[in-house]
Amino acid sequence: MVFVVRAGGKELFRSELLKEGVAGVPVAVDPSGAVELELLVEDGGDGIGCDQADWAEARVTLADGTVLWLADLPLEWAGRPEPSRAVPFAFSYGGKPSAELLPHWDSRLEGDGTGGKTPPLPDGATPLRRTLTWRDPATGLEVRCEAVHYADFPVVEWTVWLKNTGAADTPLIENLQALDAGWQRTPWPPFEDCEFFLHHWVGTPCTAADYHPYTDRLGPSQAQRFANPAGRPSDSVMPYFDLAWPSQGLLLAVGWPGQWAAEFRRDGGTGLRVVAGQELTHFVLHPGEEVRTPRMALLFWYGDRLRAHNLWRRWMLAHVYPQPLQPTLFACSSHQFGEMIHANEANQIEFVDRYHEEKLGLDYWWMDAGWYPNQSGWPNTGTWEVDPARFPRGLKAITDHVHALGMKSIVWFEPERVTPGTWLYEHPDWLLGRDGEQKLLNLGHPAAREWLTDHVDQVLTQQGIDLYRQDFNMDPLGYWRANDAPDRQGITENYHVTGYLAYWDELRRRHPGMLIDSCASGGRRNDLETLRRAVPLLRSDYIQEPVGNQGHTWGAASWFPFMGTGTDLTDPYDFRSTWCSAFIACWDVRRKDLDYDLLRRETALWRKMAPFFLCDYYPLTGYSLQPDVWIGWQWDRPETGEGVVQIFRRAESPYETARFRLHALDPAATYRVTDLDHPDQARSYTGEELTEQGLPMALNARPEAGLLMYGKE
Repeated sequence: MVFVVRAGGKELFRSELLKEGVAGVPVAVDPSGAVELELLVEDGGDGIGCDQADWAEARVTLADGTVLWLADLPLEWAGRPEPSRAVPFAFSYGGKPSAELLPHWDSRLEGDGTGGKTPPLPDGATPLRRTLTWRDPATGLEVRCEAVHYADFPVVEWTVWLKNTGAADTPLIENLQALDAGWQRTPWPPFEDCEFFLHHWVGTPCTAADYHPYTDRLGPSQAQRFANPAGRPSDSVMPYFDLAWPSQGLLLAVGWPGQWAAEFRRDGGTGLRVVAGQELTHFVLHPGEEVRTPRMALLFWYGDRLRAHNLWRRWMLAHVYPQPLQPTLFACSSHQFGEMIHANEANQIEFVDRYHEEKLGLDYWWMDAGWYPNQSGWPNTGTWEVDPARFPRGLKAITDHVHALGMKSIVWFEPERVTPGTWLYEHPDWLLGRDGEQKLLNLGHPAAREWLTDHVDQVLTQQGIDLYRQDFNMDPLGYWRANDAPDRQGITENYHVTGYLAYWDELRRRHPGMLIDSCASGGRRNDLETLRRAVPLLRSDYIQEPVGNQGHTWGAASWFPFMGTGTDLTDPYDFRSTWCSAFIACWDVRRKDLDYDLLRRETALWRKMAPFFLCDYYPLTGYSLQPDVWIGWQWDRPETGEGVVQIFRRAESPYETARFRLHALDPAATYRVTDLDHPDQARSYTGEELTEQGLPMALNARPEAGLLMYGKE
């Protein structure tokens, strides 16, 4: 074979004739400003036969210094079908499948990615966008697929919009699937581990087993179906999946803050089909109406699943999470009070001052549920005004005090749940539900959303609130479906979802740089569309208990580089079990008997470690909630050769020592490893020792948390 590199119409490199068994040939060329490279392998004259070739470690350095690796780029197959015949979505229209209809409709492709880049996303990223549009000349139904291709990650995502541009109702639209596509695995060898394996995770039903990982083998004619239980997208099942087959696979996310479903179905041979979308769609569209599908995102990977998840984490940080984003320390008074209903101006300022006096270094003071007028407890929501009896100068007196001490403020809202006796309950045309019971504020109602946007914007501005926390402690699915006519099933949900996203988009536009917290009974609304606008400061309402929270980190970190939880416990084992990039301190600092020296030392360690929680993540043990095991993981920053290892010996483990094989280290380099509880006992190891033999660790107490930092010497 002969290897060739071309750029800008010129041949920059051509190898000699290479045969089986010869050493690899180094390639280094200057593309001289070219914007496209061709890497070719040509036959050497004897036919392709059993030729095998690899561009090993191929990479290119861009003008801005960014390095792109060939193995990280998405594959596009030469000779692929025309767009109308290769779309990754599907629906039925008037009883006919879209695959039969779209090729015969008028179509156009905009944004081919060859230079006409669309405006950047809000975080400054500049992905390439393509829009494919089809229009039925008979009925006026317009189908628009907006796709985003990330040149720096092997990721593609898309959303499909359907709009009735005609003068009459459309025929029936059914089974609208954002994803309908198939993959084939290698047909040989017929071994057990050469099948499709589906990795999936529990959502957040508020148990120790939140984020529990599972793996299922999908053999011929087998299928797995997933759906969230009642309208909140990450309640009990995560809308994130890892589908693997020999040496490759894909990570998949369903971005839909509503009721979604996904099915993975094997055929009788070597193929698998994946279908995902809004669970129920059976409707006609009135003239001018428009609906959308979930946002789908796929990351294609080859070789190493752990590396694939770290690519996902990096993509989330670069292109998904809102900015600015950095490790953050919060303190929340509601956990000390039990409810904010007992809070007032004086005791809130007392708490803030005590944290400041003890030099615990807060970034945010957190005021949770109950600051509004209510006599029956915090769940009585629907009047979004500050209670003048407890806060005669409003929350502004507290936020001003917080700001003067160099902190910021976060305040809790739950606008969608409306209870009897509140201001919003007197606007029944904006609400869904039965009279006398709690109702759902219909964010698909334009007037309701406009009022909410203006009112919350006013409260945030007047009260000096820096971070908006939105909770959602109800299941919306029953409210949505009860409002739909037989030929309009799924419409209310679709409009509510688009209204919810539009509401947050407008709040962020009016408050640039303001973060939103996505809490929904703790972590039940963390789909991809939500996380484009918000961060999960409370990944689960199951907090405090250390073993469950260790399991939460083990599972959730594969998908979420930024997340939060907290504790009111002070022991280092308990405290470290809840460390995340966002930590919520729930200590009752009115108590003078707490070990504040210990808290200051531990929070300082968290400060030192927290930036690594946004780096690459590697589990060092299997997942387990059993009390007699060790569990741990590694956070690695390959750019600097530094990292952190967290290890936990649980209360009933009989073992005092263990070894943990680290990941992603340079085998030829020497690393200095420091036990942060015994910094005078640092030791040096080669990368090969740490990755092959493992890092030795001794924990004598039960339970005990080990914390180590390493760096290249």
